Amino acid sequence: MPPIPEIRPEQSIELLKELHLLTRDGKLNQDSRRKLKQVHHLFHFIEPLLAELIATDSHLTLADHGAGKSYLGFILYDLFFKARDNGHIYGVEARPELVERSRQLARRLGFARMSFLNLCVENAIDSPALPERIDIVTALHACDTATDDAIRFAFEKQARFIVLIPCCQAEVAAQLRSKKNESFAKTPLSEIWRHPIHTREFGSQLTNALRCLQLEARGYQLTVTELVGWEHSLKNELIIARHTGQARGNAATRLEQILHQLNLDELRDRFIY
Repeated sequence: MPPIPEIRPEQSIELLKELHLLTRDGKLNQDSRRKLKQVHHLFHFIEPLLAELIATDSHLTLADHGAGKSYLGFILYDLFFKARDNGHIYGVEARPELVERSRQLARRLGFARMSFLNLCVENAIDSPALPERIDIVTALHACDTATDDAIRFAFEKQARFIVLIPCCQAEVAAQLRSKKNESFAKTPLSEIWRHPIHTREFGSQLTNALRCLQLEARGYQLTVTELVGWEHSLKNELIIARHTGQARGNAATRLEQILHQLNLDELRDRFIY
């Protein structure tokens, strides 16, 4: 069979089939070609972070939260970790059947430096199954507050990089909705989320803006961009945070002011701690 241009020479064909990025007969159809392009595009963002870390730390650790079927973890291992003698990937997933499936696939492929943990993100913070320090934390489409739990995990583990694709930010929208009448009397800004569709959209954007301020207040420098190539997903925002130790001076104040002005003081403990 002639080589497929979209597949890198070092990639495992068996893995691509298991992840349904190739058909069972080793071919690319239109859907699998689009998915493979998306995976490679995301790897393009993360590979430089891994290379920077492994150049200074031979015990590189990565934790992927809300791992699902561990597409990201397997692709990162196959394209980066496999060719090296160090580094470990931890996939954190709350659904036991997906954890077991990933464990079996890792054993079959000989991906020895991958661990899969049946934990919710919140419980992973104190789990002895994870090391005290994690270099890079990823959370792709971790639903609702699981993204915030992943951020808290990263803070506790002193992560040097955090990579997020936020998803389903329902908590802030729910608070905006529940206090809508009260907010009408408090601020004309409530017109921004008066209509239900605007409540959902504004709540989503506001959540990510608050997360960015939270990260900046804790000494992270941000790149916020669109993950081009995930055309099938409306949740297309990519946040890459690099720890510099230099907090943005007014980030925490701005965060608190926004919560207060939008009548969201009850969420203070979610974003400020």
